[in-house]
Amino acid sequence: MRLSVRTLGMETTDAIRDHVERRVRFAVGRFGDRLEEVSVRLGDANGPRGGTDKTCRLVATLGGTGQVVVEDADADLYVAVDRATNRLGRAVARAVERRRESSPRRGLAWPSFRPALAPRDPAFGTE
Repeated sequence: MRLSVRTLGMETTDAIRDHVERRVRFAVGRFGDRLEEVSVRLGDANGPRGGTDKTCRLVATLGGTGQVVVEDADADLYVAVDRATNRLGRAVARAVERRRESSPRRGLAWPSFRPALAPRDPAFGTE
């Protein structure tokens, strides 16, 4: 799984980049073999004016099934990242489960052990 972090209208520190990477890997690490890329976009809509404007947008690209997009905003960028990554983990889990349920191979994981129709013979214990 590739992870890319970009920013819009603000500078990021190594601390926020490390925090984002840790939170994303914790939230979706168990789906690493099914995820191609997670793109993180951090932004500050109001700039120096402040307010609830720090945004975290996460786009997870699932192998062959599309994308899962989650976005959150808060006055504190760390809180926005935490909430967005939590939501991403749940959304990816739902997408993977939906894919598993709609798979054409569903139900074929275990071989069918239906016995072949035996001729009615006393040696087989059937009459």
